[in-house]
Amino acid sequence: MTLEERKMTNTNVIQNLILENREKLSISGVLDVLSFDDQVVIVETELGLLTIKGENLRINKLSIDTSEVIVEGEIYNLAYSENDLDKKTGGFLNKIFK
Repeated sequence: MTLEERKMTNTNVIQNLILENREKLSISGVLDVLSFDDQVVIVETELGLLTIKGENLRINKLSIDTSEVIVEGEIYNLAYSENDLDKKTGGFLNKIFK
């Protein structure tokens, strides 16, 4: 999904990222936490996949009902990427027949 397509389909989506002193990150608009450990947390949001990198990361609050997650630790990097999980399931053959 391109950025323009996402803007058209998600016109009512509001997502907030609040980073406090690079130690506490509050995220709204969360659909799921796909993976986490003490160095990387991958969160599926309404606007794409959000990867949080750092050290001593921990999920302090997780509420799928309210779509909120709070990550605490030493946060070094925040990066969005396309939500291509459906595309990746085809593997090698999917790449050939694109």
